[in-house]
Amino acid sequence: MAAVVGTQQLRRPVVFAVQTLTVAACYFAAGRLGLLRQLVVEGAVVTPLYPPTGVAVACLLLYGLRCWLGIAIGALLVVWSITTPGLSVIGTVLGNTVAPVCACLMLRRVGFRISLARLRDGLALVFLGALGAMLISSTSGAVLLVATGKLEVSAFWPVWLAWWVGDAMGVLIVTPVLLLALGVRPRPNLGRWREALGLTLIVVVLVPVATRSTLSVLFLIYPLLIWAALRFQLVGSMLCALFASVMTTIAATDGTGPFVHLSDVEVMIKLQAFNGSMALTALLLSALITEQRNTRRSVELACDELIEVLDHLTAGETPQGRPPPARRPLE
Repeated sequence: MAAVVGTQQLRRPVVFAVQTLTVAACYFAAGRLGLLRQLVVEGAVVTPLYPPTGVAVACLLLYGLRCWLGIAIGALLVVWSITTPGLSVIGTVLGNTVAPVCACLMLRRVGFRISLARLRDGLALVFLGALGAMLISSTSGAVLLVATGKLEVSAFWPVWLAWWVGDAMGVLIVTPVLLLALGVRPRPNLGRWREALGLTLIVVVLVPVATRSTLSVLFLIYPLLIWAALRFQLVGSMLCALFASVMTTIAATDGTGPFVHLSDVEVMIKLQAFNGSMALTALLLSALITEQRNTRRSVELACDELIEVLDHLTAGETPQGRPPPARRPLE
């Protein structure tokens, strides 16, 4: 018995260390991937889509608050890979760690479910996990840049806005995909594989054309999002939104398609407006459809049970598993 207790006590630190290093490695890999596409706003380099924030929030929701150390290590490695150590580095790492932790705490407070099967879960992720909590990282980062003299005071708000939206987009687009991939795994409907294949081919062909065309036809992506949400719920809509967001970000940073002849600030505004509206459409629409389908299934199940009870009552039988009705004594 003592040997078993000793083994369990030894295993816990090992599991914690492995989990921490895994989270740090995933955060760092996502950070380096996000830094491949950058925009310059008022002399500051920002990423229009920052995947590590989505990775951090997903890890905290799935594995608990003990993941904060791995997030901090990953954030430190990402910042060190692009700048020299200093006060701003510590503040940036602190902000990038505290923001996802606050997002997790607020989501837990309102009863968030990682299945995203309710409209309230989608709204909570949007307004608390993304738009609300990411104010911490963007504010701390922009303030430290101004305090250390790396950013002019007049450029504070454009950089702050770009930072905030980039972090929020990471949560809106990356977190739902990771929650579905690592958390709740819905059963695929194999009967729709032909439709899924057709939708995939259309998305792969049409999205690059829409993001590279100079005719400003980005609106063509929205029918695909609606199709994916109606037929494949959150899995289809968020994968479609992720692919479209990546392709649009690549076109924006290359200055091609609908982003040609625009200034850096105009590119950032147009890109983030499109990514934000697309992510909101995919997330909230699929959550609403899933909630309605679950409600319909519950109503159908209740109706089936009621029909079974009525059939037994009309036949003069007692439904299985139910006690017979009590008889009143004769007066």
